[in-house]
Amino acid sequence: MITIDNTATQVNVTVFGEFTLADFKEFEQVVNHQVRFEGPVNLLFDLRTMMGVTVDTVLEEIRFARSHPHDFARIAIVTDDQWISWSAWLSQAFLDADVAVFRDVDEAQSWLGADAEADAESNTPAE
Repeated sequence: MITIDNTATQVNVTVFGEFTLADFKEFEQVVNHQVRFEGPVNLLFDLRTMMGVTVDTVLEEIRFARSHPHDFARIAIVTDDQWISWSAWLSQAFLDADVAVFRDVDEAQSWLGADAEADAESNTPAE
């Protein structure tokens, strides 16, 4: 099961229990809508309560990443699991995004927020 919360520039996903293909399809719909109408977004994946992931979900994630290489600015993954950290590192091969792994959700939010602040400053006219 997942919960999704989104703003114009960020999609937050929390996974509870097993991460299934139906969950990932729900995530895909939200991201596709955001990217279509708002442009590249930041992602926050909180995987601390994820108990497992199905093989079809992993395959869909790879397919999705390969078809959206430029649609993400930053991706923050919150986890204590070393294997998830390793797979996050591998996903960078398919994406033109900054990917970072955190143990603390507040640190992840701060890192994502720093990107939004930098974008806002670069869009401010010089005096």
